[in-house]
Amino acid sequence: MKKKHVASLSLLLALTILIISSSSDQSTENPHLINDVSRLQSVYVQEIVEGKEEQALIDAVLRAKRQDLKVSIAGARHSQGGHAFYEDSVWLNMKGFDQVLSLDEEGKTITVQSGITWEAIQEYINPYALSVKVMQSSNIFTIGGSLSSNVHGRDPRFGPIIDTVESFRLLNGDGVVQHVSREENAELFELAIGGFGLFGVILDVTLELTDNDVYMSKTESITYEEYPAYINNHIKNQEDIGLHFARLSATPGSLFEEMYTTTFYKIDEEDPVYPQGADADELWPLLEEKNIKRDQFFLDLARSYDWGKNAVWYLQQKLYSNTDEVQIITRNNAMRPPVKFLDYESTKDTDILQEYFIPVNEFPTFVEKLNDIVEDEELNLLNATVRFTPEQHEAYLNYAREDTLAIVLLFNHPLSDEGKAHMEQATIQMVEAAIEVDGTYYLTYQTFPEKGQLEQAYPTINTFFERKREFDPEERFMNYFYETYHSGN
Repeated sequence: MKKKHVASLSLLLALTILIISSSSDQSTENPHLINDVSRLQSVYVQEIVEGKEEQALIDAVLRAKRQDLKVSIAGARHSQGGHAFYEDSVWLNMKGFDQVLSLDEEGKTITVQSGITWEAIQEYINPYALSVKVMQSSNIFTIGGSLSSNVHGRDPRFGPIIDTVESFRLLNGDGVVQHVSREENAELFELAIGGFGLFGVILDVTLELTDNDVYMSKTESITYEEYPAYINNHIKNQEDIGLHFARLSATPGSLFEEMYTTTFYKIDEEDPVYPQGADADELWPLLEEKNIKRDQFFLDLARSYDWGKNAVWYLQQKLYSNTDEVQIITRNNAMRPPVKFLDYESTKDTDILQEYFIPVNEFPTFVEKLNDIVEDEELNLLNATVRFTPEQHEAYLNYAREDTLAIVLLFNHPLSDEGKAHMEQATIQMVEAAIEVDGTYYLTYQTFPEKGQLEQAYPTINTFFERKREFDPEERFMNYFYETYHSGN
């Protein structure tokens, strides 16, 4: 069996990442003009506060209270529905609030300020042979933003990130700092995680960690009809599996007809494929992204041409279809994929994400509905990946109320009013298709779905809004997700 290290798979890994990266420092003539990575809306804020000291954040909230201003909160700004800003608000830029406060190596926990990125955490814990349990496919996001969106990852043993949070501290609208856990201020624990910054400023977080295991990857060809049984029989509740995801073909003419799964199995030094000597030493350093320009070139072809999509999928097949090739990689490196190639700024178009959580056994039905919508609406679909998200019952806005398959879709569409309107009505169709199979959709993306659809997909949403006003009666913390959907409640 041929060993293949991650460095030789840059293109493949790059093409499976669905989180769009954009420069966090937007160059605008007026620094008070704020946007997110989708660039679909921008607003002027009243004041920008660089969150480097806790007292400065407290003072900013108290100042906003005295002046009756709204407060909005941002990290990497990858929530794409106006969650991270609000017009004329005091805008808290948390990216400078980024220190590691403590590491319990034996207890496998870490306490960090909320503006720190997953990349920085990985760099800090890698020498201790530790790894995070749950994070997005990309490591460029802040911890506070990840909690506020209640993200999920690719480890099939864990559900949303709330699974791995021990506690956090929350700055409320009165300038008071509260300790929040499952035992203390327990309702806030389930509201603020997945609460999109509407209950206060998450200051620091204590997270559970796990071992930085060594994995051997295996890729298999499968159909989307077979995938639910594969999940139930081979992935769910398997302790030897560290990570798992799948890729669906996004090529015109064979949309979703081909599918590959990639599973990372834990191995140890007694395994025959485990690297020895110098090869073993090479496993542990964190890898840096390579071939950025090349990978940007291929993705740009896929944005512009159907034959470009076909070429990209052909290259993926060439890299993955040889089942005799394996990849030996540490967990930290498998959770540190390339992202810089996704940097994309255009005056004409944008890349956006959609994500749908579908009950496992309903996955084939949803894929068929999705196929019809993508083809009928002639959507420019660039990529489709799938993760297994096990049942989890915490968080008010819980998207994993049963075992689900999360299908993540990367679309490109024009920045014009017509392009946005077309994507909006197509999204409403996709959300309806998810609801029809008792699924839901991820709230961290565009606010295209109708309010009635939100209430169907998230039955607790109106209670969530009521609790928002109880804990934040002056509605000090504000964003466009809340403004779009809370009216009339």
